[in-house]
Amino acid sequence: MTIRQRRRFRRRPFRTALILLAVAGVALAAPLAATAADTYVPISGAGSTWAFNAVDAWRVDVGQYGMRINYAGTGSSDGRRQFLNGTTDFAVSDIPFQFNPEDGSPPENPASGSYAYMPIVAGGTVFMYNLSINGQRVTNLRMSGANIAKVFTGALTSWDDPVLAADNPGLTLPKQKIVPVVRSDGSGSTAQFSLWLIAQQGQLWRDYCGRVGRAGACGETSYYPTLPGMIAKFGDLGVAGYVSQSYAEGSIGYVNYSYALNAGFPVVKMLNAAGYYTEPTPDNVAVSLVKAVINKDPKPELYLTQDLRGVYSDTDPRVYPLSSYSYFILPTKVQGQFSEDKGKTLGAFSYYFMCQGQQEAPSLGYSPLPVNLVKAGLEQVAKVPGVNKQSISVAGCNNPTFSPDGHNSLVDRAPFPQDCDKQGAVQCGTGSGGAKQTTPTKAPVAPTAAAPQQTQPQHTRPAGGQQTTQAGQGPTTQRQPNAGGNPTTSSPAAGVGTTARTVVRTTPAGQHPSGPTRTTARGAKPNVKITARSAPAVAATSAAPSCDADTGVCSGAAGAQTTDAGTGSGGDSGGVTVLAQSVPLAGTTGWGPTQTLMVVAGLCALLLILLPPIVARQLNRKRTSP
Repeated sequence: MTIRQRRRFRRRPFRTALILLAVAGVALAAPLAATAADTYVPISGAGSTWAFNAVDAWRVDVGQYGMRINYAGTGSSDGRRQFLNGTTDFAVSDIPFQFNPEDGSPPENPASGSYAYMPIVAGGTVFMYNLSINGQRVTNLRMSGANIAKVFTGALTSWDDPVLAADNPGLTLPKQKIVPVVRSDGSGSTAQFSLWLIAQQGQLWRDYCGRVGRAGACGETSYYPTLPGMIAKFGDLGVAGYVSQSYAEGSIGYVNYSYALNAGFPVVKMLNAAGYYTEPTPDNVAVSLVKAVINKDPKPELYLTQDLRGVYSDTDPRVYPLSSYSYFILPTKVQGQFSEDKGKTLGAFSYYFMCQGQQEAPSLGYSPLPVNLVKAGLEQVAKVPGVNKQSISVAGCNNPTFSPDGHNSLVDRAPFPQDCDKQGAVQCGTGSGGAKQTTPTKAPVAPTAAAPQQTQPQHTRPAGGQQTTQAGQGPTTQRQPNAGGNPTTSSPAAGVGTTARTVVRTTPAGQHPSGPTRTTARGAKPNVKITARSAPAVAATSAAPSCDADTGVCSGAAGAQTTDAGTGSGGDSGGVTVLAQSVPLAGTTGWGPTQTLMVVAGLCALLLILLPPIVARQLNRKRTSP
C-alpha cells in the first residue's frame, strides 16, 4: 500500500468499521448456512387414537427443527385405508393390514414392497370407569378377566353382582346398571381386545357373536359388535369423554392408559395369570412385553408384527395382560402424495422418536420400546425413500427401558405389586390410573378391612394443571429459556446445559394444528441423544370433567378441561385439550441461533472496543497534520 493510499485509509475511519462488519458477516455466514441447511416439507398421517397422545407430543417436539407433522387420530382402520388410497404419507395402526379379515370386512391389499411396519411405542388398553358408592367415587376397583369379558358381552349387567364382590372384598358395590362403552369406529384397540377375548374367554366370545348375529364371522374384529344398552363412541377420546361425564355413572369403557391419566379417572386393576391385580404402568408394560413374540419373517406383511398370547398367560406378578405395541406404517416407495422430499421429513421424524421420543413415553402414559425393537425400527427407517440415513448408536439413545449394553434394566427394577393387590386380599386403599392422588377421597373400604397404604413409584403423568384454549385461537404457550439456543427464548438458561421448560401442548381430536406449540432444547439434530431427562408426575385432581355425550369434548373440571372446536376428519370430534407440564430437559450440543447471537454480540463488543480509539486517533491526526 502506498503512502497516499495509507493516508486515504486513515482519513476514512468509518470505512474501517464497515470492513470489520463485513468480516463479521463472513464469519456468520457459515453457521447460519448450516442452521438453514436442513429444510423439511410438511407431511401428514392418520390412524390410531390409542397412540395419538405419544405421536402428538413428538410432532410438536420436532417443530423446533423446522418439521411440520400433521396427524389425525381417525382410528387404525381409517389410517390404513388412507395409506392405501395414497392420501397420507404415513399411517399409525395398532394392528397390521388385514389381508383376510375374520369379521366380514373388506380385505386390505397393499402393494408388495410398498410399506414397512415400525413399532413406535408400547402401552396398555385399560378399562376406565365411572362409579360411586353413596356419592363417593370408587377409585380402586378390581376385575378378573372373566368378569371383564362378561361385562363387554352382556353377561354381567349390574355392579352389585356377587362375582364382582369376589374381586372387591373391601367394597359394597351399588345396585346399578353397568353401561359398557365401546368404539364405534374401526379400532386397533377393539382388535387387540377381541384377540384377547378369543384367546382367554373364547366360549363367552363365541356365544356373544351368536347373539349379535356374527356367528359366521367371530374372529378378530376392529368393529365391536354391540347389544342394546351399550354405548359406541368414536375414538379413545370419545370413549373417555363419555365415561367421564357426571351423568355417565355406572359406565365403563376401554381406552389407552394415557386417556385415563389425562382425564383424572381411575382404571380397573386387571387380574393377571399370577393372581395379582395390576394396571399398565410403564414398568408393568415393559415386564409384560418380554413375552411378546415379534415376528422375524422378512416378508413385509409379517416382519415385526406381534403375537401377544404369551403375555396373556405370563405368570410374572407385574404383568398387565392387555399390553401391546403400536406401529408406524412407513412407505418404502414413492406413491400417492408421498415423495422423496417428504421421505426426508418422515425419516428425520422417525429417527427422533425412536430415541429421544422414547424418553418422553413414561410421562405420557406409555412405555418405551425395548432394545430389539429400537434396533429393528432404525433399520426400517432406512427403507424410506429420500431419508437422510443416520448411523445411530442404540447405546446412546438413553432409552429408560434398557442400559447402554442393551440389557432390559427396566424389567429388573420394576416394582412388584403390593400384598393388597393379590387376589383374595382386601384391595389397596390407593386409587389407580388418573386417580392415584385422590386420597383421602378414595373409594370407601370397610373400616375393619382397610389395607394400609403404601407408597409406589410414580412413573406416569396423571391429569392436572391443564388449561383451556378456545377454538380458532392459538394456545397460550409459556416459553422458557432452554439450552441450545431456541430462537423463541428471551433469556439465557440458568445453569450449564440444563433447562426447565413449560410444556403447553394442544391435543385436538381428528385434524390437529401443525405448528410447534411447545419448546424443547434446540441445536441438536433429531438423532442427537439427550443425556438426561426426567418428567415428574403432576398431581391429579379428583374433580370430574363435564363432557358432551356425543362428541366426547370435555369442559368445566379442574385438571381436565376442554372446549369445543371444529369437527376433525373421519368424524372425530375437534375438542382441544391443553396439557401443561414442567419438564426438566438436559442440554444438547450443536450450533444453533443462540451460538449465532453470541458470535454477533462478541463482534459488536469488539467493534465498540476498537472503534472509539481508531476514530479518536484519526481525528487527532487530522487536527495536527500540516
